Amino acid sequence: PRGPPAPAEKPIGAVCHGPCVFKNVKGKGGDSILKGKKCTGFTNVEEGQVQLTEWVPFLLEDSMKENGGIFSCKDPWNSYVQSDGNLVTGQNPQSSPECAKELLKLIK
Repeated sequence: PRGPPAPAEKPIGAVCHGPCVFKNVKGKGGDSILKGKKCTGFTNVEEGQVQLTEWVPFLLEDSMKENGGIFSCKDPWNSYVQSDGNLVTGQNPQSSPECAKELLKLIK
């Protein structure tokens, strides 16, 4: 199924589990907005450490990779942000301030 269109190529960002909203979002060409873009989000390791692997509907790291994202991360619970084009993503709650700063750079 075709997901909703990307928001007019405007800057978008999400932190921790927030990037799950991009799972079905398609760009102008019909591909995932994550395809070929550097991205990060809550990792499979972090999910395991909070003992929610069996409870979440899908693992975000796996989903981002399945949608063609170039997923990378740091050690669990460290701030880490990826910015690629109009997309800014942060690995976990510790990444919130840095992610916000990167998103503001795109908005200004």
